[in-house]
Amino acid sequence: MRVLDHILTAPEMARTAQHSLIGIDRGRVSLGPIEADVIVSHLSVSWRGAPMVAALRARHPRTPLVHVEHSYTEAFVAANVVHKRRFAALLRLTYRLFDRVVAVSHAQGQWLVRSGAVRARALSIIPSCVDLSAFRALDRTATPARIIGAIGRLDRQKGFDTLITAFRSANLPSLQLHIYGDGAERGTLQALAGDDPRIKFMGFSREPVAAMAAVDVVAMPSNWEAYGLVAIEALAAGRGLVVNGIDGLIDHIPNGARSVADNSPEAWRTALEEILWSGAAMDGAPIRSGPSLETAFSDNWHNLLSGLMVGRSNSASHQKQEGAGLT
Repeated sequence: MRVLDHILTAPEMARTAQHSLIGIDRGRVSLGPIEADVIVSHLSVSWRGAPMVAALRARHPRTPLVHVEHSYTEAFVAANVVHKRRFAALLRLTYRLFDRVVAVSHAQGQWLVRSGAVRARALSIIPSCVDLSAFRALDRTATPARIIGAIGRLDRQKGFDTLITAFRSANLPSLQLHIYGDGAERGTLQALAGDDPRIKFMGFSREPVAAMAAVDVVAMPSNWEAYGLVAIEALAAGRGLVVNGIDGLIDHIPNGARSVADNSPEAWRTALEEILWSGAAMDGAPIRSGPSLETAFSDNWHNLLSGLMVGRSNSASHQKQEGAGLT
């Protein structure tokens, strides 16, 4: 939702088209006609939702349809999908209904093509983004690092159980672990943390910038992750970033993130001890001094939408661009 909000409100996105948002109630099976030059789906692909996507395609045969895949990755399939052939068929059949499929990270895009889910010519890669200006404005944290931050939903996906186990087993007398977020796994994670006074559950923060300001290093032991907005926020803020080297988290390594050897408690214990004994938080400078990710995001969308509109004009002699509908 934060990415959608950025699309709707960012001035750089407005130069491309007029964007509007249509919310879809869970369980809905059909949509009325949508007045737009391009329709972009941010829906979760499922067998239950497939009839609605098919109806959307049938109702708008000449309107370019784009799907942004926020959820599914190679590690997601490995961890969650039992009937892998059936799931692969779902992705192939659903994605074929769209003119373009957008991956939110290079690693995810490579998997989508390699797995046969998407034809290479139908794939675009547009890394997710939000407004990072407030994160860039934060003061850099003092060294050595003192507070490790884990930020995100308390869900099995995020791997915070691995992080807590590693933290408790490591020799880290002067480090604290602050966990920002809420979710179904809160009770389980609190039980795992026990009475360790160094581990604090900070609850859900409505101010992501404030949470980032309070930590020195961000740990992301996700079991799967299409991209990871927290990663670009951490690097923009100049915080150290340690990630599990899977899925979209791989994209952040060239920008300053460090990856653990594997996503085991032992590997994370080693990584956490290195943070302490190195005497400094790791540097997230490359993303702060490099090109604006927000500009790259808007440029990528401009190029995609412009290309689709040119194709539509050529095929239907349609010259007018009114906007892009976001579903």
